[in-house]
This record gives sequence, C-alpha cells and structure tokens, in this order.
Amino acid sequence: MTDSPISNALATRDNGPGALVAQHRGDIELVMPSHMQKRVGAWIRTTQGLLRRDEKLLKAAQNDPGQFMAVLLDAARLGLEPGTEQYYLVPRWNNKKRHTEVTGVRGYQGEIELMYRAGAVSSVIVEVVYENDQFEYRPGRDERPLHEIDWDAEDRGKLRLAYAYAVMKDGATSKVVVLNRGHIAKARAKSDSADKDWSPWNTDTEAMWLKTAAHRLTKWVPTSAEYIREQLRAHADVAAEQVLATAALPQPLLEDDEVVEGEFVDEDEVA
Repeated sequence: MTDSPISNALATRDNGPGALVAQHRGDIELVMPSHMQKRVGAWIRTTQGLLRRDEKLLKAAQNDPGQFMAVLLDAARLGLEPGTEQYYLVPRWNNKKRHTEVTGVRGYQGEIELMYRAGAVSSVIVEVVYENDQFEYRPGRDERPLHEIDWDAEDRGKLRLAYAYAVMKDGATSKVVVLNRGHIAKARAKSDSADKDWSPWNTDTEAMWLKTAAHRLTKWVPTSAEYIREQLRAHADVAAEQVLATAALPQPLLEDDEVVEGEFVDEDEVA
C-alpha cells in the first residue's frame, strides 16, 4: 500500500524546520529571559507560522537547519520576537556554501526593548525626519531636539535624518544621536545583503533608518545584558568590601572581658 499525498505532506512537515523548532523547545526555553519562558509555546508557534507563510524563508531554513536554529536561539536569548520589527529573519545567500541560509537582523524595536529591559530608562525616542518636517537641534544649547510634523501633509518628502535619545529614570536626557543620509549610507554599505530585494533595507527602509539610530544610541544607554552584568559586578564589589571591612575590625574580647594571659614554660620542667 502506497502512502497517500496527505501522509507524505505530513511526513515532510514533521521532518521540516517547523518540527525542528518544536523539538528544541527545551533549548529555546533555557536561554530565554525568565519573563519570556511562560510564553515559549506562542513564540514557537509564531516562528512556525512564519515558515508556512514565507517560502523563501522555509527554503533557507531547510538548506541549513543548524544555522536556522542558531539564529532562533540568538533571538530567544535576547528575548525578542523573530520575524517582527524586533528581530528580522532574513534568507541570505552564502557564497561559501552556495545556498541561501537564515540570518538574524535585530530591528529597531528590538534595540528599544533591550534598553527598556535594562531598567535605566523611562522612555526611548527614535524618529525619522522627512524633508518637509521642521527639525532643530544644537548640541550644548538644546537638551532635546525640536521636531515638528505637518500631519495634514500628503507628502512629507524624502527621508532626511534619523535621531534617537533616551530619558533616564532620574529625568536626565542621554546623548542625542542624529544621523544624516551619509551616516545611513555608511551603515547600509556594511550590510552584504543590502542590494537584495528581500533585504530590510529595501523592504522596510524607514525601519532600517530607525534601527541604525537606535543601535547607535546603545553605545550611550545600557541595554539589558550589559546592565545586568554591571549590577551583578557592583553587588559583588559591595559584598567584597563588606567582607574586608569586617576583617579589619578589632576582634572582640572573650566573654566577660576575660583576658587569657600566656605563660612561658621551662622545657626542663616538662617531664
């Protein structure tokens, strides 16, 4: 008896990348931040849905399942949603392997999420400026940019600038990052897939301008991983100082302030 087309389809599906994601649920959950672990099932189903909807992504995952899982584990470790503006899943041509493979690209929402998660900021502002917008910012004079938009305008013109800054928990403003077209062009040039039709640089240009500004801001604002490490290091330093301080204190006398005096013993008197 031969297998039916439906049985063959199920077998193919069960052996494909979608099934691989489910099989590695334990590994994915292990590297996820604790606040994400409760929804690991939804995270996996979302990823499987992406594969069903995008044939190019599915093919790339089939070409190199190991690379595909490495990308997913990176997204899971960061606590970001794959296939969203937090973390893009992109099929990219690998010249050495001569096939497409899945690569991960952190999006601007992902960069912002990591800043918020660190707990040092109260808000993060990342925006793009179009030619017909009004934008003014002078470092040393202005604490924050002044950006005015005519929301009734049908056409705001071409992309002109991208900027980002954070308001810290104490109310202070972080460094303000402002990038022009030249800065964006240099960032784009570093991407070996920017000229491909499927690249986020072409499918979601504004988002990539935002991502570039947000990523540049991470040099001045702590993100979750580094902030947690600094906090742990600070706690360890405080604990070490407390131990040293305790060791340096004068040792207390014995109970009832009793002092035990030493006595020399003549060796000749010892039997």
